[in-house]
Amino acid sequence: MQDKNASTPHFKLDQIDKKILSILQKNAKITNAQLSKDVSLSPAPTLERVKKLEAAGFIESYHAKLNAQKLGIGVTTFISIKLSRHNKTTNDSFIQKINQIEEIVECHYITGSSDYLLKVVAHDIEAYQHLIMNKISEIEEIDNMQSMVILSTLKDTKELPINE
Repeated sequence: MQDKNASTPHFKLDQIDKKILSILQKNAKITNAQLSKDVSLSPAPTLERVKKLEAAGFIESYHAKLNAQKLGIGVTTFISIKLSRHNKTTNDSFIQKINQIEEIVECHYITGSSDYLLKVVAHDIEAYQHLIMNKISEIEEIDNMQSMVILSTLKDTKELPINE
């Protein structure tokens, strides 16, 4: 698969490509035979389209969505981070350090009063407190941080809207 930042100026999605992407977002385990039936093509051209969508960077990867509760992950938070300095060295050092903390599952560079928004998971509040005190707050590039604990999740999808 290509670099996700690679541009695809000559690749135009048609309705069948959009339908393939929509179906794969909902069920990446679908067989090529079933996918070809769902898009009304024979299996060979369907597989060829999927390969082209992968090569063009429209499909970056395939994942299984895991059940956090069954894995014993009971706490999810967002942490807004403000860095002490705004330069390349500080940013690069911060990013390198958070990439080493597996409980940080997302990091977004944002606008507004904070610089970054982290999504963090932990087994329980005690584990979250330990993570904050012994890992995240030890990152010297952080000037200020604010935690927001998720009480309940009303919508959680990775599906992007595709105009079919």
